[in-house]
Amino acid sequence: MQSNELQTINIENKILVIRGQQVMLDRDLAELYGVETKRLNEQVKRNKERFPEDFMFVLNRTEKDEVVANCDHLHVLKFSPSLPYAFTEQGVAMLSSVLKSTKAVEVNIQIMRAFVAMRHFLHNNAQVFTEINTIKNQLLEVNIHQKESDRRIDELFDCMDKYAVDDTQGIFFQGQIFDAYAKFENFIQTAKKEIVLIDNYVDLSVLERLRKKQQGVNVTIYTLPNTRLTAQDVRTFNAQYPTLTLRHTTAMHDRFLIIDNTTLYHIGASLKDLGKKCFAFEILDSSLIGAIMGNL
Repeated sequence: MQSNELQTINIENKILVIRGQQVMLDRDLAELYGVETKRLNEQVKRNKERFPEDFMFVLNRTEKDEVVANCDHLHVLKFSPSLPYAFTEQGVAMLSSVLKSTKAVEVNIQIMRAFVAMRHFLHNNAQVFTEINTIKNQLLEVNIHQKESDRRIDELFDCMDKYAVDDTQGIFFQGQIFDAYAKFENFIQTAKKEIVLIDNYVDLSVLERLRKKQQGVNVTIYTLPNTRLTAQDVRTFNAQYPTLTLRHTTAMHDRFLIIDNTTLYHIGASLKDLGKKCFAFEILDSSLIGAIMGNL
């Protein structure tokens, strides 16, 4: 996978669906363009005639609270008194002409590719989403005796089984907490020498998973400086399951699990939240491991 493809994947993680449209928020766009959010919005206001409602709209309070609750990287918006701007694909395209910089043009090309990739993903998986939503609606309408409820729940899991999770990629749906933990503990147990976990939000439940590693396997965790893990937690873990090293970084948004410096997993959820909401994982090209470790 080339570097521009990896960047497109990272941009896709910032594309949200609000009011039935794929959009990106001003904060995420400003970060990609390398400018302050305030400056980006000032330029938009100066050129307001270029941004009709189908190009840009302001989130209401409920929508803001929802994105803060569902998107880890937007938690800082919780303390902002301002309501963020949401830009549709057309609005993002217009931004390059407003910002008038070489970087804005280059970034916009990547963003446009990300929007296209998201459309392809939704189109290619439309049948999957339709079947799952249909079964959910059927279950919500059920108001009969327990036997009938059990039968319909079995139908739901039968449908999910059609999209089996293997060791290279897969999707875990909301509520599949045990299945998700079991799968990732299996990945951990395959390590012979080393495990590297890059995850901004770790707590003791993550160490509970890592204790299933084989004896003698070293573990390094890269996480935010304000992690819930303490030095005492690390010492206590190492007393039984050596050796764990805790390092801090603010360079990463996505989660990665690296096994023996040969297998690279890209994970859509923090290991402490596996199965709480729908998420996916996939194995990336191992040639990317060096680039990722070099940017920590």
